[in-house]
Amino acid sequence: MAAGFKTVEPLEYYRRFLKENCRPDGRELGEFRTTTVNVGSIGTADGSSLVKLGNTTVICGIKAEFGAPPTDAPDKGYVVPNVDLSPLCSWRFRSGPPGEEAQVASQFIADVIENSQIIQKEDLCISSGKLAWVLYCDLICLNHDGNILDACTFALLAALKNVQLPEVTINEETALAEVNLKKKSYLNIRTHPVATSFAVFDDTLLIVDPTEEEEHLATGTLTVVMDEEGKLCCLHKPGGSGLTGAKLQDCMSRAVTRHKEVKKLMDEVFKSMKPK
Repeated sequence: MAAGFKTVEPLEYYRRFLKENCRPDGRELGEFRTTTVNVGSIGTADGSSLVKLGNTTVICGIKAEFGAPPTDAPDKGYVVPNVDLSPLCSWRFRSGPPGEEAQVASQFIADVIENSQIIQKEDLCISSGKLAWVLYCDLICLNHDGNILDACTFALLAALKNVQLPEVTINEETALAEVNLKKKSYLNIRTHPVATSFAVFDDTLLIVDPTEEEEHLATGTLTVVMDEEGKLCCLHKPGGSGLTGAKLQDCMSRAVTRHKEVKKLMDEVFKSMKPK
């Protein structure tokens, strides 16, 4: 009976749960799904991670290559993110060039990198005007069950913290790069941006970490990205219902709390990896 009602009237089905301050999957309105992270998942990458947010699963692999610095910024390197939403992760996506949702997600991650200054691009310069690191960050969604932006941001941060780059020097006589693979160092991660996404129901009710079904039924979505100092790095609201100042403040307060939870989880994972 309940399954039939959900199929015919999915929004009304959800409203009956939301009136009781809970959701069909048993979560409270402000409760996140179980979050897990593994790092170093891809042996062929220079840094990698796998993040699960409930059923939503994203893997991030980072490859470091040499490139010429930009002519207008000769002392900077590059960080190039790309989000891949293939038919593997959801029936909604098709093979071929990236669709609109994938392009929006890629731009969102690029904005987070730029606004949060997670890495200063000057740190990626090897020789001013001659050689710099290019970090290709491929984020591949394996299972899309909503809240892809939170999962991608977390996966990117964990993978960047896992990256080790070899020492590179420029031979003055030959002007060629010499790579010392025996001497590697981690990237200087300057901030830890964490995304927190919300769905708006009936223009007023806020729920965190929406599933794919909840995103579809919502009248709007909002993603807030904060760093460890409580500084707002990015605010992403693709149309939909407007929010009052008070509601927006609630979202930012919840994002600060979520940052602490994610940072604690990540610190525990990296601590467990260190040799004793």
